[in-house]
Amino acid sequence: MKVIKVSPHVYKIEAWFFLKMSAWIVKKNNEVYIVDTGMPFMGKRILKEAKKLGELKAVLLTHGHSDHVGGLKKILGDNHTLPVYSHILDIKHMEGKEPFPGRKKKENLVTPGIVKPLQQNEDGSLEPVGSLVPYHTPGHSPGHVSYYHPTDRVLIGGDLFTSKRGKLKQPIKMFTADMRQAVESAKIIKDLEPKVVSICHGDDIKQPHKQINTYLTMN
Repeated sequence: MKVIKVSPHVYKIEAWFFLKMSAWIVKKNNEVYIVDTGMPFMGKRILKEAKKLGELKAVLLTHGHSDHVGGLKKILGDNHTLPVYSHILDIKHMEGKEPFPGRKKKENLVTPGIVKPLQQNEDGSLEPVGSLVPYHTPGHSPGHVSYYHPTDRVLIGGDLFTSKRGKLKQPIKMFTADMRQAVESAKIIKDLEPKVVSICHGDDIKQPHKQINTYLTMN
């Protein structure tokens, strides 16, 4: 695994398991937030790197698929007071109460009750956590969330995109519940114009707003 400094406050942990897997660590003063936990073998390393940067305050999930929640158990250990948040729409699926859309089998990926819903405002927008602003970007999963760091202008995109040769590409089709909706969610790039979109299964893309119209047209 390797650690990449995406921006002054955002770090990316990359590993390979058939394809690139990523998680993120975000620093705010002496506070640290983990975004996604990768596969189980990634958990201890993510926790080690997070503790180097400050006091761990919370774990945030872009969504509930196994390659994003797999390291959670090792990160939490005996620390059952550390908050873990995701969009409410994914919690029932990761707890194994219902299969993810498009899948036949239920998956018991997290212990029920551990993951709490991100707080929502009356208009449905999601409240900031630390220095990150969550945006509901559904399609890959019902509750997929992207996290924006306004100061660094970095969008942690989870599986909103993949990438290839410096180009934005669709999320992996076989794991995406609603591709039309996922592509529609990509319009957040036009609204935010981040300097970087950081991608789980691929290399990060700088100035993604310069190619988003092409992406939307091709998809």
